[in-house]
Amino acid sequence: MPSLKSLKVRITSVKSTQKITKAMKMVAAAKLRRAQQAAEAGRPYAERLNAVMASLASKVTIGPQSPKLLAGTGSDQVHLLVVATSERGLAGAFNTNIVRAARKTADALIAEGKTVKFYLIGKKGRAVIARLYPGKIVHQVDQSHIKNVAFSDAHEVAEDLIGRYAAGEFDVAHLFFAKFQSALVQEPTELQIIPVPLTAGDDAAASGASAAVEYEPDEEAILTELLPRNVAIQLFRAMLENAASEQGSRMTAMDNATRNAGDMINRLTIQYNRTRQAAITTELVEIISGAEAL
Repeated sequence: MPSLKSLKVRITSVKSTQKITKAMKMVAAAKLRRAQQAAEAGRPYAERLNAVMASLASKVTIGPQSPKLLAGTGSDQVHLLVVATSERGLAGAFNTNIVRAARKTADALIAEGKTVKFYLIGKKGRAVIARLYPGKIVHQVDQSHIKNVAFSDAHEVAEDLIGRYAAGEFDVAHLFFAKFQSALVQEPTELQIIPVPLTAGDDAAASGASAAVEYEPDEEAILTELLPRNVAIQLFRAMLENAASEQGSRMTAMDNATRNAGDMINRLTIQYNRTRQAAITTELVEIISGAEAL
């Protein structure tokens, strides 16, 4: 049976931990409000631009002169998985779910005989990916210095990815992030960003994006200008969604940790009182036995 001293130390320690988790929950809740607003504000533009890209792509004839970001490399052998996670932990299953989605796609591609590479944004997915896919990580973007995500951060990553694509390092790029639904739900999402998926044209048409429109200059010239920007916009949206999802997941995780700490404190307090009562009873018995002996 634990001693009174060890129980008292344990109770003090758990109370200190509870104060930390409660403070972290409050900080995450404050950051979540701003991050959620930014993520929701960025969705309409990203979705509409993606629809416009698909609509324009459906109107052009793919040929040797078409932009490479649209036409592709002519192969789909090498796939680059862009996995966006956080720089910090203590965010529940947020990072784990994103990495799990990327692993599922990677394993399916490898089973088909494809070559898979990883491009990491954030460090929390690195350990698992490096262990399961040794030598497959081509680059990691450090975002530890970023407090609030800006478009320039996404644009820098997009330029690097497009440069690698132009150099022939990969044929297809998939982006993995967590789409924010609520503080309790963050949906792991996969999105092909390079080249623009032509199959999305049907969805764009259904939404009215492919209505009778005349473009000046022609569609191909517009695509040449907009395709790199679309990659940056989709990356920016993913970063905004991740920022909100991370804070929502952290707030929920810290709330659960605070509750668990409270339950543990109650159990330890009951055990402490019982142990203390048992010690007092034992001492009284010894005193009474000693008195009777006299």
